[in-house]
Amino acid sequence: MKVFKFGGASVKDADGVRNLAEIVRTQGQDVLVVVSAMGKTTNALEDLVRAYVNQQANNVHTGLATIKAYHKQVISDLALTGEFSPVYETFAQLESYLSQKPNGSYDEIYDQIVSLGEVLSTQIIAAYLQQRAITAQWLDARQLVCTDTTFREGRVDWEETSLRINQNVPETGVKITQGFVGQTQANRTTTLGRDGSDYSAAIFAYCLNADSVTIWKDVPGVLNADPRWFDETILLDKLTYQDAIELAYYGATVIHPKTIKPLQNKGIPLYVRSFLKPDAPGTVIGNFEQHLSTPSFIFKVNQVLISLRPNDFSFIAEDNLSRIFGRFAQAGVKINLMQNTAISFSVVVDNNPDRVPALLTLLKQDFRVSYNDSLELITIRYYDQGTIDRVLVNKRLLLEQKSRYTVQLVVKDLG
Repeated sequence: MKVFKFGGASVKDADGVRNLAEIVRTQGQDVLVVVSAMGKTTNALEDLVRAYVNQQANNVHTGLATIKAYHKQVISDLALTGEFSPVYETFAQLESYLSQKPNGSYDEIYDQIVSLGEVLSTQIIAAYLQQRAITAQWLDARQLVCTDTTFREGRVDWEETSLRINQNVPETGVKITQGFVGQTQANRTTTLGRDGSDYSAAIFAYCLNADSVTIWKDVPGVLNADPRWFDETILLDKLTYQDAIELAYYGATVIHPKTIKPLQNKGIPLYVRSFLKPDAPGTVIGNFEQHLSTPSFIFKVNQVLISLRPNDFSFIAEDNLSRIFGRFAQAGVKINLMQNTAISFSVVVDNNPDRVPALLTLLKQDFRVSYNDSLELITIRYYDQGTIDRVLVNKRLLLEQKSRYTVQLVVKDLG
């Protein structure tokens, strides 16, 4: 069995759904297809969550209407004539949830609402495949991927998940399921972290001992830099698991950071290929001996540099570090870079408006806090001085950290 994963960009409209169907028809016989929400639906649902939690009735009404109209347009453009009532049942479920007063933490509410984007996309795609005479079984990933109660970052219960998947996923034929979503033992929906559909594909592949995983993207494979920032990029035809883990961890958006390790543990190759050119080979990630030598560049924008000093002028030792990391865990904020001196500790994080303000409030309980925002974090894997000089043009360097193979630069764009 193979596992295919299609992201939101690949199924943003009717043409994208048709293209997915053609790829499945020509390249996937015994295949499990993991699909994200369509287009920018996740963003729209996140806006809906904010409006709902803040009791902004007009924004809830407008946001829901926009999401419904978008999906109905895709259904219309696909000329679906078969059974797609599950889509309307999902909308009815969402409307019912939004008609009640908010109950629970923000993160729990988020998961109950945002997870429905993947449900809607897979229901539409399954109906279209049936119309194309491609027999496809729709599977509910919420009933297959078991997690703990860490909403928005659900931790997988691998033993229970493997049991459920192997009991409920047929070995043959085409199966359609959702990325990004799971469920607690108490049947509360969870999500696996933003852009977590890649991870979902790896979870299914690991549990099913799949032959391979293919992530279908709008790029020809894994490039050594984001084409939005670099005019000349190089396609990396092969990557070791280790290099792929490093690139994903530092922020390469082509692969979710959690995706690689489950595949590495079972030696399952990961292909990154273009849904625009499905016959092109793309990039293969596997158990190769030779490491990457081409410099790779990762840009993360909208970063915040937070600097901490103890209120009592004590040293940044184990007790203070433990307190700092506890605050970050409590706020659910991932550290992208950290550096400490005897009496100060600096970290770089994504400027998440839902989490960073709460983090700063927590940190101010024990530390003097200063921060700079609107920064960029540049990571270069397999760097030399020439590559560093190249990326620092018209930028002010605020912090630099080097290891043998990797350099990270926190910079302010000078325009």
